[in-house]
Amino acid sequence: MKRTRVIGCGNPYMGNDGAGVAAVERLKKLFPKADAIDGGTGGIGLLGDMDGYERIIIIDAMTGIGRKKGEIKVFSDTPPYTPSQISLHDVGVSGVVEAAKTLIPGTEVITVGIEVESIKEYSKELDPEVEEGIENICTIVIKILEE
Repeated sequence: MKRTRVIGCGNPYMGNDGAGVAAVERLKKLFPKADAIDGGTGGIGLLGDMDGYERIIIIDAMTGIGRKKGEIKVFSDTPPYTPSQISLHDVGVSGVVEAAKTLIPGTEVITVGIEVESIKEYSKELDPEVEEGIENICTIVIKILEE
């Protein structure tokens, strides 16, 4: 088995943007032996959390990747990036994936994105479709971890 770390990104105080962090919290309950951490709002600081691992799985809320809210997409290459005006990420997940390819060669980086359609300011609530998507993310990530 590859030494794998799962990193959930997002801001739980921005509604659906907190989906990655919520997914990691759920994953820890379903699969306690997972090396899973809260990556906060992400950014270039994630590179330190990736060092020493053969595989990284990043979970993050995204817009424009699916046809409906809650849809999951798995990217084995750099995911698309659409900057948000209210994002707190200094560098988006795509930028981190690109940097990891250069700075941590040989590490496989998988990104699991969940379509959230919109980000609410100052809300801790996740939309029901996003909550359902989080369950699907956990199933996908557990399958990857068990490979």
